[in-house]
Amino acid sequence: MRKTFGDRVATDAGWPVERYAWAGCAVAVAGFAQVSDLVTHRVWGWAAAAGYTLAAFLASGAVPRPAARAAAVAGAVVAPLVGLVVTGLGQSEVAVIERSGRLLAATGSPYVTAPSAVGDFNPYLPGMALFGLLPGDPRWWLGGVFVASLGAAGLRSPALLLACPLVALPLAVGGVDLPVAGLMCLGLALAGRGRPGGAGLALGAAAALKWTAWPALPVALALVAVRQGGRPALRCAGVGLGTGTAVVLPFALTDPAGFFRNVVAFPFGLTATDSPAGSPLPGRLLAAHVPGGTVIALALLTVGALLTGASLAVRPPETLRAAAGRLALGLGLATALMPATRFGYLVYPLLLAALAHGAARRDPEVTGRPVERTLAR
Repeated sequence: MRKTFGDRVATDAGWPVERYAWAGCAVAVAGFAQVSDLVTHRVWGWAAAAGYTLAAFLASGAVPRPAARAAAVAGAVVAPLVGLVVTGLGQSEVAVIERSGRLLAATGSPYVTAPSAVGDFNPYLPGMALFGLLPGDPRWWLGGVFVASLGAAGLRSPALLLACPLVALPLAVGGVDLPVAGLMCLGLALAGRGRPGGAGLALGAAAALKWTAWPALPVALALVAVRQGGRPALRCAGVGLGTGTAVVLPFALTDPAGFFRNVVAFPFGLTATDSPAGSPLPGRLLAAHVPGGTVIALALLTVGALLTGASLAVRPPETLRAAAGRLALGLGLATALMPATRFGYLVYPLLLAALAHGAARRDPEVTGRPVERTLAR
């Protein structure tokens, strides 16, 4: 059928907006490159600015939309990632993962029992050390798990997500949150598809990498319980908790003091050594400038977690869209209130919001009844 003028306008309505978005990203990351005091960030900023500029130029002409997005991904992810890996430059997280892998191989534990300097701390759960045992730069494996998880979760417009500065920067310089967030999205997506065992496995793998993944477990369980019932929810819980606990618990029991100092006290700002995660978000500002601010921030963080948990009990999510949105809100609040936090943690609510948006057209909207019963009527 031949398209009318109105159809073409509707189809291309987002194209000028995308053009301006690429141009805005180019300006923003160029400014970031000028003010950052980290070599890796400056390298990424200038490469990304070139990629976004080319994307904006292509979006202004008569070229297919994927070409502009490919240019953005090439400039913001591929070029700086390859260049930084070849030159051996990376964010501090890369060195932490590599060292934890060496420690795990040499001593059986990825942690220093009595860390003192910033470089001694490993704030990640034991599963993260596995990326340091694999051959080559950990960034290839971190990025590979992330991209594979996004593909399996079925997120829409993956090129847009990869080119987004909040995603492209850690992909290139070495952010550890991407595979965690990707596995969380995959776990929720599988829970929404009625696959509780797969959901538990994905979420358990994420929970073995970093504490930030653990809030996804109760959200997924609430979704499975509403859609499928109690028995599948218990299966999801058993697989998820079993996978995460099997990886984490042996190291916590072997060296409880070292485990606590590294993965609990340090990220929450409870050690004499300050965490370099210092973005000026409310929790960090409270801890730095208000007497007793760390305690206040932790109290607010606890209240937010309790309210989110109560919302799951009072009104559990009935759709993938609702579950992803609820988790995005909760993690967004946690990012804002943590005493040691950084803007990079916003990648969690960003990806979960993208998952919720992609699920909006696919997920059936139901109220007050299990989904399988609603669909059967």
